[in-house]
Amino acid sequence: MYKLGISLAIAFLLVGCSGEKNINVKSGMFQSVNEHEATLLQEGKNKNYCYKCGMDLVKYYKTSHSAVHDGTVYQYCSIHCLEDHLGEGITLKNPKVVDVSSLKFVDAAKAYYVVGSQKSGTMSKISKYAFANEEDAKKFQAQFSGEIMDFYKALEIAKKDFKYYK
Repeated sequence: MYKLGISLAIAFLLVGCSGEKNINVKSGMFQSVNEHEATLLQEGKNKNYCYKCGMDLVKYYKTSHSAVHDGTVYQYCSIHCLEDHLGEGITLKNPKVVDVSSLKFVDAAKAYYVVGSQKSGTMSKISKYAFANEEDAKKFQAQFSGEIMDFYKALEIAKKDFKYYK
């Protein structure tokens, strides 16, 4: 019993010292947050799910995007799903992305994207994480690699994610 208690204490210490910020304890995924940390912009019974693919927006929150079409706010699990919706020939206005540092939505056109980091991507093997300011993007890049670019360049890369399936 004593050994079990010591083992549990060590396990809790290791988990607490992992250095990973904002990791959803349930999923263990970098993209995830706890439900109370997520801002869901859509309304209705499916507000927790990506408009295009149906994936859980809390589970994939740090890659979440949103945009408006005909007065309706749509939320996506990734820049890929946003791009896929654009591919249907519609015009989306006011694109926003979650800033990984603050977990708040920011103007996607002003964000700094770190593309191709060592962190897992959402809907793509090539990860795309956004930051409201360049300093945070550079810190993330220094720790996890990747290339810093703007929204439009990241969107072009997202268009190529599944080029063989379109």
